[in-house]
Amino acid sequence: MAKQKAVADLSFEEASSELEGIVATLENEQKSLEDSMALFERGQALIKHCSGLLEKAELKVKHLTGDGISDFKDE
Repeated sequence: MAKQKAVADLSFEEASSELEGIVATLENEQKSLEDSMALFERGQALIKHCSGLLEKAELKVKHLTGDGISDFKDE
């Protein structure tokens, strides 16, 4: 098994893609309990990382737009 990149070093896209793979593996393949738990733990770390990256992006957008994010209005 290839060495995995540290979760903190993954971009949002890399983490999201890996998470999708983990979900597919857990849904479709028969793994040992130990392997399943390791995948689950990695998935939890990826979720936390992605969530943190999204929060940072939201804060940056709020900072750039002033007081907050406003809804798009139909013209």
